[in-house]
Parts: sequence; C-alpha cells; structure tokens
Amino acid sequence: MSFALSTTVDLDFDRTVAALREALAAQGFGILTEVDLSGTLKTKLDVDVPRQLLLGACNPAYAYRALQAEERVGLLLPCSLTVRAGAGGRTLVDAMDPALMVELTGTSALTEVAAEVGSALRAALDALETR
Repeated sequence: MSFALSTTVDLDFDRTVAALREALAAQGFGILTEVDLSGTLKTKLDVDVPRQLLLGACNPAYAYRALQAEERVGLLLPCSLTVRAGAGGRTLVDAMDPALMVELTGTSALTEVAAEVGSALRAALDALETR
C-alpha cells in the first residue's frame, strides 16, 4: 500500500502553496499547522535542502467522525501534506493517504470516513493539476 496521495504540478512553489490552500478550503479543510522544513533545517543544522513546507490540514466534520470511530485516532490527525520544490520549476505535493488510519489502528469503523477524506484530498490535489 502506498502511504501517499501525490501530484506534481507545473507551478512554482509559492503559487502551488496558494492554490493548495484554496483547493483544501474548497473541500472543507483548514490549515492548523505549518512548518517551513527547509527553513528550520537551515536554522538548526545550517544545511540547504529544496524548499519544503509541511501542512497539517483538518476538516472538523471528518475529524469528529474519525474520533467517534476510534478515540485515539487523534494521534494521526491532522491530515499531513507536504509541498516540495522540484526540478524545472515544478512542485510536488503529497498527502498522507487516510487509509493508513485504518491500517495502523485496525479499526474497520474508520474505513468509510477514511475513504471520504481520501476522496476529498484527492479532489484537492486534482484541482491543482487544472491550474
């Protein structure tokens, strides 16, 4: 099983981040956390890596349903996404596949909500490809 839903787009990094925020909002997700991974590594280790941003996205209705099915699923929330600068001005976007919640917890009651979250995240990634 792949652990990520992914896309690569022909947009620069900043435009991809802006478009991703809009696409996630259209699917009912808000951004709860944001980590500039490349900036943190530069500050803490003085190393240079391509730009990478970690986003923690949450759709409250889905989060609530998941918590009703498995009270410890909060360990796997919010939905994790990365935006990475790629070669030739392209940008790579990955989202953790929510099906992993079912695999990791063994809680079959999460299957339906994980599938719905996966569809919503896939729709957001697909929206980036049309820009």
